[in-house]
Amino acid sequence: MKKLNELLGIKLPIIQGGMANIADGAFAAACSEAGALGVIASGGMRTPDQLREQIQICRERTSQPFGVNLMLMNPIAGELAQVITEERVPVVTTGAGNPGPYISAWKEAGIKVIPVVAASVLAKRLERAGVDAIIAEGTESGGHVGEMTTMALVPQVADAVNLPVIAAGGIASGRQMAAALALGACGVQVGTCLLVSEECPIHDNYKQALLRAKDSDTAVTGRSIGGPVRVLKNKMAREYLALEKRGATLEELEKVTLGGLRRAVLEGDVDTGSVMCGQVAGMLQEIRPVREILAELWEQGLAVLEAADKQWR
Repeated sequence: MKKLNELLGIKLPIIQGGMANIADGAFAAACSEAGALGVIASGGMRTPDQLREQIQICRERTSQPFGVNLMLMNPIAGELAQVITEERVPVVTTGAGNPGPYISAWKEAGIKVIPVVAASVLAKRLERAGVDAIIAEGTESGGHVGEMTTMALVPQVADAVNLPVIAAGGIASGRQMAAALALGACGVQVGTCLLVSEECPIHDNYKQALLRAKDSDTAVTGRSIGGPVRVLKNKMAREYLALEKRGATLEELEKVTLGGLRRAVLEGDVDTGSVMCGQVAGMLQEIRPVREILAELWEQGLAVLEAADKQWR
């Protein structure tokens, strides 16, 4: 099985997660320049031109491979998929749905297709559809989540398909990266640990909230409506969870979260905004350059694997 860095032509076997309203062209370029696969997030985009502009910005700032993440629940997903095809983006990752209708056009354009899955049954279906690899994302991750943990999900997906599998969810250190590789992954996708990078364009209030977070400071909202999202516990999250407990309507729940992510990201509203992050937020200690975060993740991962090999032989 190919290593992720060999498959994608990158230095490190790491993909930067596609974080909506956060991962723009400049940030993706910074991650690609640092050796990972930088990914532009199209999840919060409302027009195809927005995506085209961010792709151009990314290309102006790096000559390294990069990708675009397409959230398939986006009302204009079809138009964004067409932009990805026309621009011949090197890699596309997908989430929140089945990318089947777009795979043929992407493959004809020479684009590598790597969907995110939360269960092995979808991974098998997508393998038959011709994707290049699978991202198995556990519930520890931030934003939209499934129910299975990374520890349980990754080996089952790796056994279910004859494709490279990338582990995601709950990875912010070399120990966790080593564990992911031991589970059968060929690389990892990370997001939360990059939120506190110098290059990440979120408001400083957002970064400081993550640095203050403890290990149990996230919660999952939206389970009652079939759209679970992991966020940092704050006034908004507590209000939302209380409404869910009372059996509130979808309309009532949407009033609480409407525009919440943009408020947190752009305005620094970490009380009533939606501060999306994974359970590893409690491990974040300082704001550092993205290159340093990624290099440490990989180098420590190798060191952990080497130490484990020596200890148990």
